[in-house]
Amino acid sequence: MSAMKTPGVYIVEKNAFPNSVVEVATAVPAFIGYTEKAANGNKSLLNKPWRITSMAEFRSYFGEAPKPRFELAEGAGSSAINFNGKSYLLQRTDSYILYYSMLLFYANGGGPCYIVSVGDYSSGIEEDKMEQGIAPLIKEQEPTMVIIPEAIVLKAEDCYALQTAILKHCGYEMRNRFAVLDVHDGYKDRKDPDGDVVAKFRENIGREFLDFGAAYYPWLNTSIVQENELNYENLDIENLQALLTEELEASALDEEKKKQVKDYIDGLKEGLTDVERSTLHKILSQLSFLYREIMKEMRISLNLLPVSAAMAGVYTMVDNTKGVWKAPANVSVATAISPTVNISHEEQEDLNVPLSGKSVNAIRTFIGEGIKVWGARTLDGNSLDWRYINVRRTMIMLQESVKNAARAYVFDPNEANTWINVKSMISNFLNGIWKRGGLAGAVPDDAYSVHVGLGDTMTPEDILEGIMRITVLVAITRPAEFIEITFQQQMQKS
Repeated sequence: MSAMKTPGVYIVEKNAFPNSVVEVATAVPAFIGYTEKAANGNKSLLNKPWRITSMAEFRSYFGEAPKPRFELAEGAGSSAINFNGKSYLLQRTDSYILYYSMLLFYANGGGPCYIVSVGDYSSGIEEDKMEQGIAPLIKEQEPTMVIIPEAIVLKAEDCYALQTAILKHCGYEMRNRFAVLDVHDGYKDRKDPDGDVVAKFRENIGREFLDFGAAYYPWLNTSIVQENELNYENLDIENLQALLTEELEASALDEEKKKQVKDYIDGLKEGLTDVERSTLHKILSQLSFLYREIMKEMRISLNLLPVSAAMAGVYTMVDNTKGVWKAPANVSVATAISPTVNISHEEQEDLNVPLSGKSVNAIRTFIGEGIKVWGARTLDGNSLDWRYINVRRTMIMLQESVKNAARAYVFDPNEANTWINVKSMISNFLNGIWKRGGLAGAVPDDAYSVHVGLGDTMTPEDILEGIMRITVLVAITRPAEFIEITFQQQMQKS
C-alpha cells in the first residue's frame, strides 16, 4: 500500500488463509508406439505427446486398428490346425498392438493419457524409434506412468535395452513417474524348453532405478478382438483358396453341393462390398471346418496381449476410487479370459520374493473369483523403503504436490514468517491426506511432521546463500501382503 498523504479512507485487504497445496494427478500414463496416423487436422503429431481422454479421441487423432496379416504354412505346435493329415500354423506378419492395448487400458478403468506415436503401420517396429519417443516426455509434467506395450515385439536384447531406458527416464531424468513393464515372451511357461523367461528378464533389466518400475507375468488371453473383426482378407487369399479346395475335395459332399461351395471359394477376393464380404464370410464359416479353425486361431493370436496396458487401467481405477496409497492388487482384470500360464501358490514364491529382489507380480486365476492381480511389489523388492508400488507412487504424488506449491515462495524473505507459512501449508495438506487414509498413524503427529527454520533445518550460512531447507517426514501406509491367523485350542470352561 502506498503512503497515506491525502485525507480520506483507505482499504487494506489481508489474506486470512495460507496458500494451499494442490494434489497432482497420479494416474496419467504415457503410451509410446505405432499408430495408423498421427495428425491433428493438418498438423503432424509424430513424436509429439498428445493428451486424450477416450478411445474416440484416440481414433480421431491416431486412427483405427491395424489390418492384421497372417500366413498359413505347414508346421507343428500346440496351436496348429490339423487337417487332412497335415498340420498348419498361423504366423502373424505384423505386430502392431498399441491400438488393442489402448482398448485393454480403457476396459480396465483408464482415463486421461498421453500418446506418443513414433510411426505408422507401414513402418517396421524398431527399438531406436521407440526410445526416441521417450525424450519428448521430458517436457511434459503431467504423465505419471510410462508404458510401451510394443516393446515385447522386439528381439529380446532390444526389448531389455528399451525397458532399461524407460527405467532411467522415470527414476533418473524425471523422478516423478513410474514404469509398468512386461516380461518378454511372457506368454511362455517358466519351464519352456527355450528357457525361463522371468530369469532372462531379471538378468537383463539391470540394477538401476528398480524402485521406479514394476513388472507383471504372465500375459493375458483377452476378448478385445471380436469374431466379426476378422475375415478371409487377413490371409493370403490364393493360399486360402487352395487349402479350402483341398478340404472340399476330401469331403463327403455330393457333386452338386461341392460345385456350389467351390463357387463360394472362387468368389473370395478383395474389393468386395461390405455386404458381399460379410455374406461370404458367414457362408464359409458354416460350411468349412478349416475356415472356422483359421478364424478362431487368428482371433486367439490377436487377443494374446501383454498386461502392462491393463495394469495402467487398474492403477487409474484404484487411484480414482480408493487413492494412490491403495496397492493396485487383489483387483480383477476386465476383458481377460485367462492368463496364458496358470501360476500356483508355490510357483509364485520365486516371483514375489526372489533372492535378487527383482519381484515380478503375478496375474493369477482363483476359482470363483476370476483373474486377479496378485502382487504389488516394485522391481526393488529387497528395499524396505521402496518395496511396494503404492509407497513409491504415493511419495511421488506428495513430492510433486509440495514442490509445485513451494514455488510460490521462491524469492520470498527467508525468515520466520515465511517459514511458518510454508510449514502450515504443507502440514494442512498432509493432514488432509492422513484423514483420507494415505498416511499411517493414530494421530497426525504419528503420521507426519514438517520441519523448517534456523537451527532446525538451516544454518546461518544457508540463509546467506539463499537456501531454505524443508524436511518432511511421512509414514506411508503399506499393504497387508501376508495375513497370519493363529488358531489355538483352549480348555473347556463350562
